[in-house]
Amino acid sequence: MRPVNAALWAAAILMGLQLSSSSPNFVDLSSKNLSSVPSDLPETVEFLDLSCNHIQQLHQGDFKSTPLLRFLNISWNNLEGIDPETFLDTPLLEDLDLSHNRLTNLSGQRYLLHTENLRVLNLTCNNFLTMTLGSEFSSLVKLENLALGAPNISVGDFKNIAQVKLRTLTLSLEDQLNYTPGSLKDVNAKRLQITFSRYQKIDIHVVDDALSLFAEVELMDLTDHYGDLSQQLSERKEILTSHLYLTNISINWDDLTHFVKAVLHTSISHLSASDVAMSKLPYIDTVVTYTSQMESFTASRAVVTTFFFSQEAVYNFFINLPVKRLVINETSIIHMTCPGSQSPIRELDFSYCAMSDSIFTTADATGIKECMNLGNLTKLNLTGNSLKSLQRLSQRVQYMTSLQDVDLSFNSLTYDGLTECIWPPKITNMTLASNSLTDSVFKCLPKGTETLDLQNNQISVIPSSILKLGNLKSLNLNSNRLRDLPECNGFPILSELLLRSNSLNTPSVNNLESCPKLKTLDVSNNPFACTCALKNFISLGVRSEMKKSLTGIELVSWPVDYCCSYPDNVRDSTLKDTQIPEVSCNVGLLATAILCPAIAVIIVVVTACHHLDVPWYMGMIWQWTRAKHRARMRQVRPEDLAGIEFHAFVSYSQHDADWVHNSLLPNLEGPAGGLRICRHEKNFVPGKTIIENIIGCVEKSRRSVFVLSAHFVKSEWCHYELYFASHQRLAWGSDSVVLVLLEPLPQYLIPSKYYQLKSMMGRHTYLEWPQDTKKHRLFWANLRAALQTDLPDAPVTGLEE
Repeated sequence: MRPVNAALWAAAILMGLQLSSSSPNFVDLSSKNLSSVPSDLPETVEFLDLSCNHIQQLHQGDFKSTPLLRFLNISWNNLEGIDPETFLDTPLLEDLDLSHNRLTNLSGQRYLLHTENLRVLNLTCNNFLTMTLGSEFSSLVKLENLALGAPNISVGDFKNIAQVKLRTLTLSLEDQLNYTPGSLKDVNAKRLQITFSRYQKIDIHVVDDALSLFAEVELMDLTDHYGDLSQQLSERKEILTSHLYLTNISINWDDLTHFVKAVLHTSISHLSASDVAMSKLPYIDTVVTYTSQMESFTASRAVVTTFFFSQEAVYNFFINLPVKRLVINETSIIHMTCPGSQSPIRELDFSYCAMSDSIFTTADATGIKECMNLGNLTKLNLTGNSLKSLQRLSQRVQYMTSLQDVDLSFNSLTYDGLTECIWPPKITNMTLASNSLTDSVFKCLPKGTETLDLQNNQISVIPSSILKLGNLKSLNLNSNRLRDLPECNGFPILSELLLRSNSLNTPSVNNLESCPKLKTLDVSNNPFACTCALKNFISLGVRSEMKKSLTGIELVSWPVDYCCSYPDNVRDSTLKDTQIPEVSCNVGLLATAILCPAIAVIIVVVTACHHLDVPWYMGMIWQWTRAKHRARMRQVRPEDLAGIEFHAFVSYSQHDADWVHNSLLPNLEGPAGGLRICRHEKNFVPGKTIIENIIGCVEKSRRSVFVLSAHFVKSEWCHYELYFASHQRLAWGSDSVVLVLLEPLPQYLIPSKYYQLKSMMGRHTYLEWPQDTKKHRLFWANLRAALQTDLPDAPVTGLEE
């Protein structure tokens, strides 16, 4: 396939292929060895590729099942005839490629009468003898791109498309071209593309008509005869063409420079060359004229086929062109020199080359000289190069005093923050996207910047001590590493802040208070943590959507692109639809919600416990448990119990004798308690003094039980018994004395001589006799547990009642 046809093919279907190649709307049947159009095409097909098959005829009904068909490619078949009714069933057809077939008559393409919606028609490389278009072409009122080819072109051939406003007419010229001057005067098109066969000689009449009739002329596939073209340009006085394009050409250096010089002396405003193969490059500089009417020169995708030449001589030719706009892109040049004198260039575009940090400099014996001859430059584009140091770039452009727009995106720029950056004073737009810049970049920016693009870098925070950018209005920090909204202390009039795809979890809305002029804010596609800290930000989004934001801030892409990433139960939910309970965020409400029920429960429990005497029961159970524990833990040796006959000696007042005989002893002695109790009326030995009997009873008892009451503290003998028992505690320990409080006994009622009793009541827990009969069983169990001890068998001495 020739380059022109490939270009037309790509232009016609690129978007359709990209959008539909993976869907049922696109059917690719190319190179399937087909001899006819398949009858089982899906009804939904919009893009159909039947190229590179063996289809010779198109018949009525071939496309009856494809009413939605918009693009049809039947190139590179053996197509000889097309039935006039072929496209009756495809009213939406917009793009038809019939190139590289065997059609023979351009004046008999009656099938076009049913293709009134055609926008692109390619009929190149068929067997047409003449370029005479039939009347059916006049029906193609929507046609934009028309590609044709025939060896004979005469006046009047295009009269049937004179009323059709084409965007592009492509003429594929044959080797033996017979062209009549003026044949293109009936064509109403903005651009004329002329493709040449290999080594074909340029027809001066075609070129002459092209330059006289079309605003844009594109010459494709040229390989030779540039001298004739340069001479023709030099001899012309009037040229309508303002844009001249050279595409897919091979040219040596002398032909290229002569051609460019010839164009510089014409009224052509824009010269572009793409897909250029250059040979025989120079060793010395080529002289360039200093004045011209040409505004721009563009070279794209240029390659060099010469190995030995002077790169500086090549660079000097282009940088010294007297144009306002110079573009060299997608070309592997590593350097660009400085103009020899003050240059008229206002725009430089060296995007997607291989430029290094040494750009525009000149090295000599004295060192590196910065460029001072680009003082008229206002726009510099160095996107997609091999630039490393932002500080060095500021040095390279420091003398470009008119510079306003700088694009340094898609490089590998860094800044160490140690050396000062020197920028020209008029820079207002700075693009530094897709580099390796960190927080320190804010120390190396032009002070007058109004629009700053720093997206896709490694910025995590905007330092508080940054260079103040008093004119900054738009700041793009998309795709960085920021964790919170920045403050605007350094940007007092910032109106647009873009923070899409950062690391913001809970943006602090309070930081926006330092941004009084902010109108547009984009914080979409961040990993939001939908917790209490995010409530203010959600409120900002809701107010922004309702146009009620007090700050007047518009939140871009709200609410669709604002989703929760944490916690898991609301992951992927939009912030607007996420409910964060107020009670979980308000400390006062949370405390009230927790404490009020808790206090109520405590009051209920305390009341219930008080009503049911739970504290008393708990105290008694605790004492019983401690008694059992002491009994298990305390190891009493048999020899220590020698002479011990009783579990306890009971001391009480005679006024309390009834309680002792009727309640205490029955629950401790006998079958109920199983304890041996010593008491004075039963176990005192006659003939001995009372003191001797008290001492004897205390010594024969493992413990002493004192029944405390108001009468007890008034009894002299009870005092003696308590005195001797307290001395026994030194031998047996503190658990040898058990106090039973028969009635309340305030401390002030206890005489001072009972200091031992006061001491014991202050240090030891005593058993209180409960008035409630329901509590008696637990009282007796507790008392028995406190007195229980394994005693040796011993006879009981004393008087029997």
